[in-house]
Amino acid sequence: MNINKILESIKFDERGLIPAIIQDYKSKAVLTLCYMNRQAIEKTFEEGKVYVYRRSKGQLMMKGATSGCIQRVKSLCIDCEGNSFLFEVAQKRGACHEGYFTCYFRKADKDGNFKVVGKRIFDPCKVYK
Repeated sequence: MNINKILESIKFDERGLIPAIIQDYKSKAVLTLCYMNRQAIEKTFEEGKVYVYRRSKGQLMMKGATSGCIQRVKSLCIDCEGNSFLFEVAQKRGACHEGYFTCYFRKADKDGNFKVVGKRIFDPCKVYK
């Protein structure tokens, strides 16, 4: 992929970030929403693994660097206005730091209460020491 052409096509926000939806390429489950800066996009394309910009820590991070639950890029789409990405990835184990395959493991009922609908696939206490 021509990374320079991609970078010319996108609109970063005022902080230099662009939201990226991460989706499992097999199941089509939405795994998470993250943010990327220019460096995260460049590293993602260099290595074929998803890198994100952690706003809370102000740093670049490879998704799954601590847990081993890496995301290998299969495809990239951009929205109609050029201000968000959709990555399809091959997800190793789970994407969620709470041990679920997807970060969207809770579903609201008609009363507005959230119920866990996903199955925990790893123990986060053993992974994040």
